[in-house]
Amino acid sequence: QPRALIGHSIGEYVAATLAGVLSLEEALALVADRGKLMQGLPSGSMLAVSLAEAAVRSLLPPTLSLAVVNGPTACVVSGPTEAIEAFEHELASQGIDSRRLHTSQAFHSSMMDPIVESFTHRLKQVDLSPPQILYISNVTGTWITPEEATNPAYWATHLRQTVCWSAGLQVLLQDPTQVLLEIGPGRTLTTLAKQHPAKDAEQMVFASKQHPQ
Repeated sequence: QPRALIGHSIGEYVAATLAGVLSLEEALALVADRGKLMQGLPSGSMLAVSLAEAAVRSLLPPTLSLAVVNGPTACVVSGPTEAIEAFEHELASQGIDSRRLHTSQAFHSSMMDPIVESFTHRLKQVDLSPPQILYISNVTGTWITPEEATNPAYWATHLRQTVCWSAGLQVLLQDPTQVLLEIGPGRTLTTLAKQHPAKDAEQMVFASKQHPQ
């Protein structure tokens, strides 16, 4: 039985389901409907940038959004492909590392704005219950409140706003006696947790799957 949960982007739906906010059936239907709405949007791109949040925001053109803050010097920028390409070239000219992500959509960017209202309407049809297990909000980077978890507008905002992953980890890592276990097919979140400066040397972090190698 977990003491607390955190999910990365769509992973917050998993956390909310385990915490009793959503039934499994409702969560699966919501994720499917969310995906259908996104597929109706123009394609976009995402770019991982090796810079701190403040530095990224100072360089970011208005056409792009800060999609994710994964760590103190690990961010993801999202938006139209042409704007991402131009930003990528600008960063390269300044000697700043960046890497294009394998995605067809500009998640957590202003390109999601056209579907926020429709998704809010869809969410109003779902029975949302207060969480029975504590979990971290991607939107605020701290513990979810019952008011947020049961508000359709929160979940609509969630698909548009920056994923505050690093801030959420900071909260979890305040207790070095907790064991962090990544549940899922990858090891990315384990790596991010191990690299976080707030991690105590004694803090145990594990992935539940073996590395492909």
